[in-house]
Amino acid sequence: MFNIVFFASLRETLGCGQLNWQSEARSIAGLIQELRAQGENWDSALARPDLLCARNQQLCTPDEAITAGDEIAFFPPVTGG
Repeated sequence: MFNIVFFASLRETLGCGQLNWQSEARSIAGLIQELRAQGENWDSALARPDLLCARNQQLCTPDEAITAGDEIAFFPPVTGG
């Protein structure tokens, strides 16, 4: 089971900020593929080429290996000012 967190516009688009997700995925890319299959909003929100992800609060790439119990976060790029 993975704790998945969505931030900013992703949270608004998907209508949820957090999920506990049962999965056999071995990478974040595999997890994204499963989540995108949940519907049109999920597919378009998680297909963004600029989507950022983190594993256990460390930025990473979608090819990052994951294991049960990890926290996976997704968020769009943000700018400060």
